[in-house]
Amino acid sequence: MSTDTLLPRWKSYLTLCKPNVVAEMLFTAIVGMLLATPTLPPLDLLFYSLVGIGFASASAAAINHFIDRKADAEMRRTENRPLPQGDLSTTNVLSFAAILGVVAMILLIVKVNMLTAILTFLSLFGYAIFYTCYLKRASPQNIVIGGLFGSTPPLLGWCAMTGEVHPYALLLALIIFVWTPPHFWALAIARKEEYAKVNIPMLPVTHGSDYTRLQILFYTILLFLVTMLPYLTGMSSLIYLGVTLILNIVFLYYVIMMMRVKDNKSAMKTFWYSIVYITVIFAALLLDHYMRLT
Repeated sequence: MSTDTLLPRWKSYLTLCKPNVVAEMLFTAIVGMLLATPTLPPLDLLFYSLVGIGFASASAAAINHFIDRKADAEMRRTENRPLPQGDLSTTNVLSFAAILGVVAMILLIVKVNMLTAILTFLSLFGYAIFYTCYLKRASPQNIVIGGLFGSTPPLLGWCAMTGEVHPYALLLALIIFVWTPPHFWALAIARKEEYAKVNIPMLPVTHGSDYTRLQILFYTILLFLVTMLPYLTGMSSLIYLGVTLILNIVFLYYVIMMMRVKDNKSAMKTFWYSIVYITVIFAALLLDHYMRLT
């Protein structure tokens, strides 16, 4: 087989993993790992945990590609994915997902701990099967409920280092859980017609964009309050507090702008800012952990 043939096939498998999404998840998992220990954790434990959680996330992403292949073919945002383009067969995708999932579980059980393996499996199953197969097409609250599965990486990272579910780890998961609706609904507003075309009942499709904007505002205010909890509970200090206040004020600005300027461009600006927001929030938690100011 020539190099010209191998390279596209390699890229197709990488696309199945949703690398940008998995990278963000692994970043929050790393933050959970580092926050769980006063100093640096053992590097071998950190490595095996990251690989295990990363492979499980990539496996869930590949299963998502398989289940959504027909809808993906009809949506402009996803029509170039490997299955709609015919770059990979369904057998290729399912085999790839199975290998990643099995390797992930073996690594987590043997090299990390059983609790992390169980929680990772539940997260993988919840997202790939329960959310993608059923919930996504069953309710306009799909993003809210499905956010439970997407919020687990920092919890998994913390558990990997300590073998326990700590309240602070749950707080990290809560931040992502509350962040998910305003993040994804902003995108859903901009892609409303595409979701309607494939009969996926995203909130803008079932209740309209104006109602969705109100819900985004509500969740953004709730997010403001939730992101204060690490400081109020003593988990973090002034560095985190200062960064978070600025981030939340800017987030509210984008949401209010989106409510006033009701177009797809403002919705996408809010969506892209939300990605910057969650990344910097977790970076601030990490910075505060090692440079704590009382």
